[in-house]
Amino acid sequence: MTRLLSLFLVLFCVVSITFFLMRLSPGGPFDGERKLPPAIEHQLLLKYRLDGSLWQQYTDYLKDLLHGDLRLSTKYRNRSVAEILAQTLPVTFTLGTLSLLMSLGFGLWIGAFAAARPHSLFDHCALHFALLAVSLPAFVLGPLFILIFCICLHWLPVGGWGSFSQLLLPSITLALPFIAVIARLLRDQLREVLQDDFIRTARAKGLSQQAIIYRHALRVAILPVVSYTGPLAANLLTGSIVVETIFHIPGAGSFFVNSILNRDAFLLGGIVIVYCTALIFCNFFVDIAYRYLDPRIQ
Repeated sequence: MTRLLSLFLVLFCVVSITFFLMRLSPGGPFDGERKLPPAIEHQLLLKYRLDGSLWQQYTDYLKDLLHGDLRLSTKYRNRSVAEILAQTLPVTFTLGTLSLLMSLGFGLWIGAFAAARPHSLFDHCALHFALLAVSLPAFVLGPLFILIFCICLHWLPVGGWGSFSQLLLPSITLALPFIAVIARLLRDQLREVLQDDFIRTARAKGLSQQAIIYRHALRVAILPVVSYTGPLAANLLTGSIVVETIFHIPGAGSFFVNSILNRDAFLLGGIVIVYCTALIFCNFFVDIAYRYLDPRIQ
């Protein structure tokens, strides 16, 4: 119970800091190249409830959040923040979920296979793959994949949204660096665990190498990967503006960047709430998984 209360306290602090940073920074949501007449600007402030003192605006905003009202966007007129998030977040979550499954599936398999065969050709290839995948950013991998698989080979569509073939390349682009990190993390940790005393005991009992790795060593070696999965899941589930832009995906990433540039405090607050909530609960589930994998951890 205390853990849950601390999670909500973190969410409250993040929302409060985001609100004050946006409201106290220079400029306003209705500033533009041409200054609005004072009467029109006053009516806009009244409409979006930004006419009171800073403290009054803050308390009114918190009251609306408690009732599930994320307010209207000040940039996308007559569109609520909840409406924008409802249209874009399912796209971003779909892309993030597939990327997360790819990261965990391929990363764990590569890491375990390389650790079971130290100094082999596969082990050396896995190390070089990890270094290359981490070194290449998404704005390089995305166009490179488009050039190879879309323009040269004509296997997949260039971009868009709606079919699995359109989802495949952006998911791989987003997941590839994390596949490399998970593979390297598991490989190094598993090689250390395989030198422990309980593993030598298991070998003395006549257990096969496969049984030793997947039934005994992996449960201990996977703990650092589980820790990394919490923020990784939140990061992938909330998407990537670079990948969404390269492949023309109508996700929430562009709205997140534009909300900062346009000083759209309510849209930014809604996106921050979603991201922070995802991060908090992903880490919370990681704590639960830790307790299951290692009962010694309280």
